Amino acid sequence: MSLIDWSVLLFTLFAIVAYGSWKTSKNKNLESYLKGNNSENWATIGLSIMATQASAITFLSTPGQAYESGMGFVQFYFGLPLAMILISVFFLPIYYRLKVYTAYQYLEQRFDVRVRAFTAFLFLVSRGLAAGITIYAPAIILSTLLDWNLQLTCLLIGGLVIVYTVSGGSRAVSLTQKWQMTIIMGGMFAAFFYVLDSLPETVGLSEGIDIAGKLGKMEIIDTTFDLKEKYTLWSGLIAGLFLFLSYFGTDQSQVQRYLGGKTLKASRMGLMFNGILKIPMQFFILFIGAMVFVSFQFNKPPIIFNTSATNVETQKQENLVVLENEYNTVFEQKKQELLSDNTDTKNIQFLQAQQDSLRQSYKAEMSKIDPLYEPKDSDYIFLTFVLNFLPHGLIGLLLAVIFSAAMSSTAGELNALASTTTIDFYKKFFKDTKNEKKDLRVSKLLTVGWGLLAIIIALTAGLFENLIQLVNILGSLFYGTILGVFLLAFFFKWIGGTAAFAAGIFGQIVVLSCLV
Repeated sequence: MSLIDWSVLLFTLFAIVAYGSWKTSKNKNLESYLKGNNSENWATIGLSIMATQASAITFLSTPGQAYESGMGFVQFYFGLPLAMILISVFFLPIYYRLKVYTAYQYLEQRFDVRVRAFTAFLFLVSRGLAAGITIYAPAIILSTLLDWNLQLTCLLIGGLVIVYTVSGGSRAVSLTQKWQMTIIMGGMFAAFFYVLDSLPETVGLSEGIDIAGKLGKMEIIDTTFDLKEKYTLWSGLIAGLFLFLSYFGTDQSQVQRYLGGKTLKASRMGLMFNGILKIPMQFFILFIGAMVFVSFQFNKPPIIFNTSATNVETQKQENLVVLENEYNTVFEQKKQELLSDNTDTKNIQFLQAQQDSLRQSYKAEMSKIDPLYEPKDSDYIFLTFVLNFLPHGLIGLLLAVIFSAAMSSTAGELNALASTTTIDFYKKFFKDTKNEKKDLRVSKLLTVGWGLLAIIIALTAGLFENLIQLVNILGSLFYGTILGVFLLAFFFKWIGGTAAFAAGIFGQIVVLSCLV
């Protein structure tokens, strides 16, 4: 990285932190700290909701997902608009009528304190773990590719988030997320321009789409009922619907974003803003990944993207050298075929399959030599392109995008974790004082505590097959139970607290037992 990249990166990050702390530092009570005095408009709510969900994992893993598997991942979000409608109709009016700080307060009024504490506890476990992953995911990739210290990178992300989240509370999170989303999308559009710029003069956007289509990267809709396929139209509409109902309707990290709205109408508009724009945003990020794949049809990609994952001296391993030479030969053959006037689609597909096979064989050989080698490297693809093809200054901006995304999602999580701990446990079971200053101080200390715990989890986390999948898996372990309890509360009025509590515990045991 050049001096200008460092300057852009550090200026962007510290400007966001300073702005959030300065604009929102005068919190006098819990309502202003946890709900921002209900002062947010619909646009801020919508951008804040999107920023909380769109972590750095989204911008690192999603392009790599498209590069490896195509655009089909966008189907995962097809149930989102319907979920936003249902939440706006059934969930929001109840939250506003009861003037709750957290979603789980409603469950005590509907059932009893046991159900409230149980669901709040599940949220704390799931979101506490996820907060650590949202710090760790970008930190390990940035530290690997840029040769930064992993521990210091985790501390930098976590420390900056703690500063403005503790200082300004919910409003600081919402205001900074609005600017972070602006920077994030501006950076992604700039990256997309340079992806297209990296293509040969004879290959434009339409030709790039055609190449991606021939090589299986533009298959967006899968209408089959194959249960072995993770992402289909039906899994998105059915499983995605219930996942998003739980996440946006019962997860405090999202509920807190729209509980701070000026009016019920503003919160509804913020949710629908997210429902309308989220799918195009994810489509665009996946499309960037597909176009990076096209770019690497003409600009030779490395045979492995995460070259820092092992200490093996590849040039001294004869088998690896042979495989890489074959890989380079196949790449050149495919490139010439793509640039010829009469391209043979079947031959291109055959050469691509050969190239993929050689890449997998190379990884298999690496694993034999180094048992600790991590062969899954799709999370490193997009950042590899950024470092090799973007001009200085813009590299710093794209790194700021990744840091901003990590900070925005982590800030929302820490704010929600502190809110739930303060309202649903501290004030409920320990000290329900009328001392606003003391309650505010406790909430800030809890924010610091959760922030430090997230950093500790980040420092001790291990890499999973794909980071964006890990976050979804963590959520799915608990979201089903939490959503089930809320659906009982909303639609089954004859069911009481004891039955709901027993059903919740039984359901969670069943889910966890499926992992064994």
